[in-house]
Amino acid sequence: MKKFIRSLSIFLLLFNSTPTISSSSTPFTPESLPTKFGHLVVNSTSKSSIYYTYYEAQQPISTLAKTPLLVWLQGGPGCSSMVGNFYELGPWRVNHKIELERNKGAWNRIFGLLFLDNPIGTGFSIAATPEEIPRDQHGVAKHLFIAIKSFLALDKAVFGNRPVYITGESYAGKYAPAIGYYIVRRNSELPETERVNLGGIAIGNGLTDPITQVTTHGLNAYFSGLVNEKQRWQLEEAQRAAVKLVMERKWSEATDARSEVLNLLQEMTGLATLYDIRRKIPYESYLVERFLSSSEVKEALGVNKSMVWEDCSNIVGEILHEDVMKSVKYMVEMLLQKTKVLLYQGQCDLRDGVVSVEAWLKKLKWDGVRKFEDAERKVWKVEEEVAGYVQKWGSLTHAVVLGAGHFVPTDQAVHSQVMIEDWILEKGIFARDEIEIVSRRQKNFL
Repeated sequence: MKKFIRSLSIFLLLFNSTPTISSSSTPFTPESLPTKFGHLVVNSTSKSSIYYTYYEAQQPISTLAKTPLLVWLQGGPGCSSMVGNFYELGPWRVNHKIELERNKGAWNRIFGLLFLDNPIGTGFSIAATPEEIPRDQHGVAKHLFIAIKSFLALDKAVFGNRPVYITGESYAGKYAPAIGYYIVRRNSELPETERVNLGGIAIGNGLTDPITQVTTHGLNAYFSGLVNEKQRWQLEEAQRAAVKLVMERKWSEATDARSEVLNLLQEMTGLATLYDIRRKIPYESYLVERFLSSSEVKEALGVNKSMVWEDCSNIVGEILHEDVMKSVKYMVEMLLQKTKVLLYQGQCDLRDGVVSVEAWLKKLKWDGVRKFEDAERKVWKVEEEVAGYVQKWGSLTHAVVLGAGHFVPTDQAVHSQVMIEDWILEKGIFARDEIEIVSRRQKNFL
């Protein structure tokens, strides 16, 4: 811990200086360097800040002032969004040569794309002291709101009123609803010119309602042929123990109990990773760590060379330990009344996959839930290839992506790109059915 604070102190002394980028040593070409990057201060006294990289739309289909802007949040808790940037959905990915290569499924093809290292203390973000790192989703959302507002203020003419879509995966199944919920509430208190123009939230393979989701592992593994009936009972016994601790509000113990369930599942199945049942080796996100350990890369990205990048911060994870088993389902329920929500999962994720999400969807307290359950689940194709399945009603869309695990954009780059673009633009299978539109008009009339 002392080493952590000392490193931060050294960095803060240098925080206001701008590194000189040597064109001869930078690993980036002019086109691969982010459009903007740096730190967004969330505490003006301590200078704690969230690190960001921003990529403007490559082929915007409208003026930039009207072009949707996506915010990407990684999970963890405590994992850096630079993993999403350089391994999943950014315009350039790190390959096995530890070089950048173009990503044909980048999410900034027609939208702006903002990566935030969240919470502070994660990735290249700065926490002046561990005590400033948020301990719950309210604290996370407060910092994110300040950071997003600060980013939009960098160029009000270009960013000021752009539709903002909050996206992310895994533990961002809590971050995204939290900041979406916070934006809606803060907007009601702000003059129109100061509001964040929230367009919707999209969650990939998210942990959102842990008390429900933790109960699905035994059933899912059993019907996937990965455990036998006796092992299923053992998993379900461990799951009940986790639920009991949640009901008793013993949050830290409940988090440990959930970890025991996942460890037991890992031991029983012998899989390389629970994040994708097909994989012989885990996801290779270590490539990003090797890339970002380079002094030249850090210099090019405006980061002091003394900073050590980790894909996931143990310190942040420990501080949010008690938050893990707390539900934010109520936030999603409110957002469904105010904006639109996309929930998508890779078909092969055994941790936070399809069964896990569908379980808590059935418990939504939302007036459209019955119509959503009755809606047809349609086959989704991209270029005549089956890409997955989509079910939607009103403001809620649920998508299953075939041939993908936990990191959907890594596994299905182009399909994930089509998904996010068509959902935002309401095109193709993601377009609103006429019957939905008529139903909602009738409701508004009445």
